[in-house]
Amino acid sequence: MTYRQGSWVGDELTAKSFLKPHQVARAVFHPRWIPEALDPTVEQLKRVRVIGGAVAALGVYTFVEGGFAFDEMLDNAVTASVVLFFLTPLTVGVMLYVWRRTGTVRQLKGPLFNALKLLMLFIGAILSTVVLFRVYGAFGLLAQLVLTLVALWMAVFVIAGAVKLSGNFFGTAAVHRCLPPLLATVTTWLMAIPDLVTGDLHGLSLTMGVVFILGAPVTVTAISVLEMRRLRQRYGIRLGVHPAAHPPLPPAYAPNGQVPPQSNPYGNPYGAPSGNPYGR
Repeated sequence: MTYRQGSWVGDELTAKSFLKPHQVARAVFHPRWIPEALDPTVEQLKRVRVIGGAVAALGVYTFVEGGFAFDEMLDNAVTASVVLFFLTPLTVGVMLYVWRRTGTVRQLKGPLFNALKLLMLFIGAILSTVVLFRVYGAFGLLAQLVLTLVALWMAVFVIAGAVKLSGNFFGTAAVHRCLPPLLATVTTWLMAIPDLVTGDLHGLSLTMGVVFILGAPVTVTAISVLEMRRLRQRYGIRLGVHPAAHPPLPPAYAPNGQVPPQSNPYGNPYGAPSGNPYGR
């Protein structure tokens, strides 16, 4: 499928594609405007970070004490949606304030708006899935069957989308390459801190509770630090510097083995003059 700048859907979708919700999720939640990883090491670090984030989102303690709790997973999904809705814009807003010395918000308007749309789309998908699982029992047998199939499709769609979004964190890499690891770290810690403050170890012993509650945020933080260190040392990308003030980047790493185009496929998202690589 020919690349079109500004196109949202990452993969070509056909009628048969909707029989595979994971394929639809890949197309919807990893749109074309999200840049690929710069090299294989960064891509591998992102995958490890995704695993750590999944541990935090699912609450592994539910598997340890009393088996898997489906209702608790639904509650966790709603809680995660609320956290993402408030925390992601707040964290990005803080970084925009930090970047004001080396660039302007106007230069990032396009990527910021796209990331916000992706966030709202994912939260809407989560809440819709939770509602379907909560209300299907209030209908007749035939309606229950249809709603169950739809809910299962949505569940796979959301899970596959979450895996994609854990890597690019709502496309914020298009704003700044360091935003995804930063947001992943802040989110996992915010989800763990309430349990630590209230002492709610979910029935686990003190040692096991601390290990399972802190395991995910500590892992995600460590991987995120390595990821940002790699970006700083190899590509000169620093978290505290406005994206437009960074040096020009090399061609992105292509995980499928194809050589990416040498020019910038995303155009000039920061609005900098074409002759000035630092956007000033």
